[in-house]
Amino acid sequence: MVVPQRALLTNEIMAYLAPNIRKLLLGVDARLLGDLEEIRLRCHRPLILRVGDKDYSVDQHGRVLRDPAQGYLVSREDLYRSIASISDNSLYAFEEEIRRGFITVPGGHRVGLAGQVVVAGQEVRTMKDFSGLCFRVAREVTDCALGLLNQVAPRGIPVNTLIVSPPRCGKTTMLRDLARLLSDGTRSVPAHNVVVVDERSEIAGCFQGIPQLNVGVRTDVLDACPKAIGMMMAIRSLSPQVIITDEVGRREDIEAINECLHAGIAIITSIHARNVEELRARPLIKTLLDQGAFRRGIILSRHPRPGQVEEVIRWDE
Repeated sequence: MVVPQRALLTNEIMAYLAPNIRKLLLGVDARLLGDLEEIRLRCHRPLILRVGDKDYSVDQHGRVLRDPAQGYLVSREDLYRSIASISDNSLYAFEEEIRRGFITVPGGHRVGLAGQVVVAGQEVRTMKDFSGLCFRVAREVTDCALGLLNQVAPRGIPVNTLIVSPPRCGKTTMLRDLARLLSDGTRSVPAHNVVVVDERSEIAGCFQGIPQLNVGVRTDVLDACPKAIGMMMAIRSLSPQVIITDEVGRREDIEAINECLHAGIAIITSIHARNVEELRARPLIKTLLDQGAFRRGIILSRHPRPGQVEEVIRWDE
């Protein structure tokens, strides 16, 4: 697993980093990069590598440090040369992505943007004077959801499922693999038409509209589409049997979920919370639970690793 991950970083992410930073990272032990989750560039502050739950840096000689404060200081030139590579020297061409605050690059990796946000009325118009970049490494974990498939699709029929966890516990990775398994089908679960409503471009990691991550052969993706709008679009035009989306919680999301339920479409989605008690403290979610909208709840943590299943709740029993 280490070698493919190193090759992935070299081919898909390293090319977008400023030459000075690329040179430093090419000297880092591949065993460390195997679990890399983020590369953070902040102007005039140390380069930080997020590996699991730990932060590392690299000094100007390429040595890995546990104390980020001693690491290589990212210059404004490093930052802007990286931005130029990401945008192919044309920020104007990425105006819509910049308004959303991130750019997706080939391979499905997402680059978050920090800087001065220009707002008109209640809408973000653009960003300028960039001060930071966050490269988030997209990583597929094939079959990570296989052990849950019979819970999500008892007797081969998908049921409404809510995946619950705090941030960085593998919800999106689990949703991606469920989309693939349900779309391709298995010995116990027949193939289904799936629509992924990917508001933040994280589940399928689309680049120029094409999924970079494997979400299955019978899956359609509505990329960068607000969840509530996307669910209604899917119902009207894509004939899904299953809709998968990430991080619901707004009133319009809840209304769209109800529409899907009335249309006989299975919903698999996620939400930020540590447990069911926190879910029930949110009035809109509590209403859905009280109505019996979801039949399965899957609680995740990241101990000992992201995607750890802590509990499966059967709300239909």
